[in-house]
Amino acid sequence: MSSSTIASEIAEPYAQALMTLAKAQSLTDRFGQDAAALLELMSSADDLQQFLANPLMGPEPKKGVLQQVGSEFHPLFVNFLKLLVDKGRVIFLAAVLAAYQSLLRELNNAVLAEVTAAVALSDDQQTSLRNQVVAMTGANQVDLSITVDAELLGGVIIQVGSQIVDASLRGQLRRLGMQLAAA
Repeated sequence: MSSSTIASEIAEPYAQALMTLAKAQSLTDRFGQDAAALLELMSSADDLQQFLANPLMGPEPKKGVLQQVGSEFHPLFVNFLKLLVDKGRVIFLAAVLAAYQSLLRELNNAVLAEVTAAVALSDDQQTSLRNQVVAMTGANQVDLSITVDAELLGGVIIQVGSQIVDASLRGQLRRLGMQLAAA
């Protein structure tokens, strides 16, 4: 069993529990905002992830750091983070938060569009992409995860679930080459 499968198996029940709590308190969107903010912080601060994953660090310092980091978060969300520390599951924090966001998207009939672009996209381009994905999927809302890859030369690649739309210059050149080879 791969480590991502194990993380998923552990993260799902905790994400479900967080969603149940959020629904009971009418805080689903607020917890989603807190989860997104914490995930962004964790992706930009490797030392935070290392600190939380360090088995030599006791639970109290970890809870103290989460309390400081989460000073702007809802108190119930912070309590949930502390519960993960108490249960020895804080190492799966990113997986739990990502699973919660997936549940929230499902609840709100939203989709995550993973976009790979040759250059950074303007606000107008992002709005246009959202509109195209809404037309393609029928979702109420579209969350964009944008990655810049200069090797594309131009254009974008959009992935929504298992569906991929390759509108990149590299993809167009590859298709043209296949057409010329077939002719």
